[in-house]
Amino acid sequence: MANEQPHRVALYWAPRPESALWQAGCQWLGRDAATGKLLPQPAIDGITTEVFEALTAEPRRYGWHATLKPPFRLREGTGLLDLDQAVQTLAGQFKAGTLPALRVEPLGNFLALRPQGTPVAANALAAACVEALQPLSRPLSAEDLQRRRRAPLTPHQDALLQRWGYPWVFDEFRFHCSLTGPLDGLDAGSREALMQAAGHRFNHLPPEPLNSIAIFIEPTPGADFQLHRHLGLST
Repeated sequence: MANEQPHRVALYWAPRPESALWQAGCQWLGRDAATGKLLPQPAIDGITTEVFEALTAEPRRYGWHATLKPPFRLREGTGLLDLDQAVQTLAGQFKAGTLPALRVEPLGNFLALRPQGTPVAANALAAACVEALQPLSRPLSAEDLQRRRRAPLTPHQDALLQRWGYPWVFDEFRFHCSLTGPLDGLDAGSREALMQAAGHRFNHLPPEPLNSIAIFIEPTPGADFQLHRHLGLST
């Protein structure tokens, strides 16, 4: 296998493709990142197909997941083989477990699937992914920094951005699976309809295992992210 270097890579928690949560999440977003297939999205009363497609466009591109280490570019001279080896080593240092139950709730100005209670093991795994894989990460360009700073950042968040390439890591990290992009301009009734539809789809699903790190890749700039592989945690 060639040691290829895609445009960007990311480390996620993602359900296994055969799981009920993976199927539910992919159908909600309208794309399966394991197969690359577009999927018909659910119909939601009071929200048109076009509006729902637009509301889910951002998370659809990134694939159904919760971020552990956000998308980054690999350093010159490194590729997927190097990343696979580093993630495999890291994964072997963590014991597999179970996430707290995931439920639908607002997070800032979007809708997300969030753990009920503090996901201690997931937070620790995310912090380790950010820190341990940073040596493989290419420093942000001035353009990247400017783009990230379009969102209002505190001085602490800006310091995290400069050091780790992303402002929402470590104490700023919030484990979540994004269900929508920003809900700006959506009226209260439509927001409630989204909440109810998402809750009906996701809130009854059983707790999920935390037993692997998923590597996703963005093959070329602006392309949809694809599931590359799962690397299992220690048992």
